[in-house]
Amino acid sequence: MIRKTVGAVAATLAVLSAGAVDAHPSLERQEATVGAPYKAIVRVPHGCDGSPTLRVRVQIPEGVIGVKPMPKPGWTIETTRGAYAEAHPYYHGAVLKEGVREIVWNGRLADDNYDEFVFVGFMAKTLSGGSRLHFPTIQECEQGQQAWAEVAAAGQSTHDLKFPAPVLRLVQAKTPAHDHGAHGAAAKTYKAGSLVIEAPWSRATPGGARVAAGFLKITNTGKEADRLIGGTIEAAKKVEVHEMTMTDNVMRMRQLPKGLEIKPGETVELRPGSYHLMFMDIAKPLKADDVVKGVLRFERAGEVAVEYGVAPLGSQPSGGHKH
Repeated sequence: MIRKTVGAVAATLAVLSAGAVDAHPSLERQEATVGAPYKAIVRVPHGCDGSPTLRVRVQIPEGVIGVKPMPKPGWTIETTRGAYAEAHPYYHGAVLKEGVREIVWNGRLADDNYDEFVFVGFMAKTLSGGSRLHFPTIQECEQGQQAWAEVAAAGQSTHDLKFPAPVLRLVQAKTPAHDHGAHGAAAKTYKAGSLVIEAPWSRATPGGARVAAGFLKITNTGKEADRLIGGTIEAAKKVEVHEMTMTDNVMRMRQLPKGLEIKPGETVELRPGSYHLMFMDIAKPLKADDVVKGVLRFERAGEVAVEYGVAPLGSQPSGGHKH
C-alpha cells in the first residue's frame, strides 16, 4: 500500500513538473496588454543535447519598446540597440525612435538545471490586440547551439513546430466604465500618417447648451510638422480649433485660424483650460457614457474618423502632460 501511494505521488509530481516547465524556451506570462508595460520571464529548461548553456540570446520584436534587462547573478549582460521601424509614443510625452533589439546573457547553465531570464518593456500603442509577437531565442552551448525561432503559419499549432520561438499574445486594454479624461470612455488610439491620436473625449453638456469641447492627445512620429485644422462631429454644425490662455487673471479663449501645429517628435495634448476643439451649434445635449462619432482634419495627414467618449460634466483628464 505504501509503495502504491509513493508511486502515485511521484506520478502526480511528474505531471505537474511537465506542465510547469515546457520542453523548449517559453515566456512565463504569455499575454500582454497593448499600450502597457510588460515583464518578460524567458524560461530555459535544458541545454543542447546534454551540453551546458553558455549564452542565451533573445531578440526583441518590433513594437516592444523601452526594453531593459534585469541583472542576473553569475551572468553578464550585453545589449544591441537599433532603430525602430517607426517612432513610438512613450511615457511623459517622450517619443522613442530606437532601443534594445537584442539581449545576450553570458554565463553557465548545466543541462540538468532550469533557469529564468528577465527583462521589462512596453507594448507600443501602435500594436493591435489579437495579434502575436515572437521572441526568437538562441541557446549557445559548450557543444553546438539551438535556435528557437520557428513561427507557426496561419492555422498551425506551435506544438507542430520542432523549434518554436517563445510567443506572446496581445490584448486590447480594457477601460473602466467611468475612467474618463486622458483615458476617456472610448480610450481608443488612431493613426493618420505619422500622427498617433489618443483617447478623444468630451464632457456631458447641460440642457440648452449650444457648444461643447473636444479633447485628445496627438503625437507626431514623423519628420515633418503637421497641423490640426478642424474637423466635423455628428452632434455639431461646425468644429473649430481653440486655445484658452490666462491674461491678467482673466481666462480668454480664441480661435486658431491656422490650426494647431504638431512638430516632429512632439506630443500635443488638447485638454480643459488649454488647446481644445470647440463644437459649435450642437443639435442636442451630450450625455455621459455616450460615444459620438467625428472626423479630425489635418493639413498633411488628411482626415481620420474618430469616436469621442463622453465623460460626466466637470470631468478632468485622468493623466498626461500639457504641450
